[in-house]
Amino acid sequence: MVKLIGFKKVNTAVFISGAGSNLRSLIKFSLLKKSPIKINFIVSSKIKAKGLEYAKLHKIKKKTYNFKNISFSEKVLLKELEISKINLICLAGFMIILSKNFIKKFNGKILNIHPSLLPKYKGLNTHERVINNREKFSGCTVHYVNSQLDAGKIIMQKKVKVSKKENPQSLKEKILKQEHQIYPKAISKALTSL
Repeated sequence: MVKLIGFKKVNTAVFISGAGSNLRSLIKFSLLKKSPIKINFIVSSKIKAKGLEYAKLHKIKKKTYNFKNISFSEKVLLKELEISKINLICLAGFMIILSKNFIKKFNGKILNIHPSLLPKYKGLNTHERVINNREKFSGCTVHYVNSQLDAGKIIMQKKVKVSKKENPQSLKEKILKQEHQIYPKAISKALTSL
């Protein structure tokens, strides 16, 4: 057992694009005494992302970037992350593909959660594809982000059974519950190896 004397939480930014249910679960996790992270900054690619409400609720600094000019947005964002002394980035339903340059700057310190058992079903519409292919199992994966889409080293996965009556929405909800459980665990695991 490690004694957490003078234990300092890792300054973390969470990037979102939508409803922010994983963000909400990560905020809850960050507020635990034994949590290794402190969420200092929330970045959204959409001004109307519902997840921004959690930033407001918990008084966490937030900013929206449109990423139309990706290199400009990333340049401004990198400066902002530096000012906020961010050491870890957690992507949570973030729908923008970050550039190689940006990923390199945060070498090994960007995590993502994806709603499939990678390396299967990278990219979008995972639940529809899983059902159309009559898979018996699906799940979610937390992985390190590298310059290829959903291809970084896997930290943790959770498998769920796909029932015969499953539709994309029911599967999404089933997997989302697991995402909320494994993302905090995967972050703790990743931070012990950083």
